[in-house]
Amino acid sequence: MSTLHYRTFGKQKAPLIIRTRGHRLEGIWHSGSQLGGILNLIRGVFVLVPRNMTKAAGFYNTLLESDQPAMVVECLNGYRLKEKEPSNLGEFRTPIGVVETIKQGSDLTIVSYGSTLRIVEKADKELLEVDIDVEIIDIQSLIPFDIRKDISKSVEKTNRLLIVDEDVPGGASAYILHEILEHQDIYQNLDSKPQILTAKEHRPAYGTDGDYFSKPSADDVFESVYNMFHEVDPSSFPKLR
Repeated sequence: MSTLHYRTFGKQKAPLIIRTRGHRLEGIWHSGSQLGGILNLIRGVFVLVPRNMTKAAGFYNTLLESDQPAMVVECLNGYRLKEKEPSNLGEFRTPIGVVETIKQGSDLTIVSYGSTLRIVEKADKELLEVDIDVEIIDIQSLIPFDIRKDISKSVEKTNRLLIVDEDVPGGASAYILHEILEHQDIYQNLDSKPQILTAKEHRPAYGTDGDYFSKPSADDVFESVYNMFHEVDPSSFPKLR
């Protein structure tokens, strides 16, 4: 499916939508994200990662008007959220390949997707208490990736970058950083080394504790951001105890 259009010189198409689920599910048999593998195995297929069901519905509306094959990974925690039902269900669209800035900030850019964004938003409230104002960007679409290069515009303002991902090291986070560095030239505007916060190099143990210690938590996000500012200004941001 991922190569059909290319192999047939555009003469054949396979506009199939694969609907699946993932992100932030407890238990060794269910937990973990393999998006790094998916991204490299099915190039040619859109990979979309909506953070809630409203965004997912918007993607389906967009895809039904398209001839492109796509995989939509719905985050399981999104099923448990209460959302306001859109009055124009079936009509609104979520654009493909476009990121969304869900919170403006001036000190550091945090890039993430799916259920992990809710952890980032929780950490943001704690960071504001220590005078760190982060900008939060929802990637939404991994393939294609940020076609408007909005992440580089954010980093131009904040001069710092943190990528938060529940995949194992070297997975989707490596793909994201490559896309940003290679195609958006953000290094020109960085005042600190870009940081990546991922899950540990193993499948999490069963239960909430296993999930907490194996994957990025709000505490991990807070500490990662705070330590970046401690390196820059130790007097204003003393070492965490």
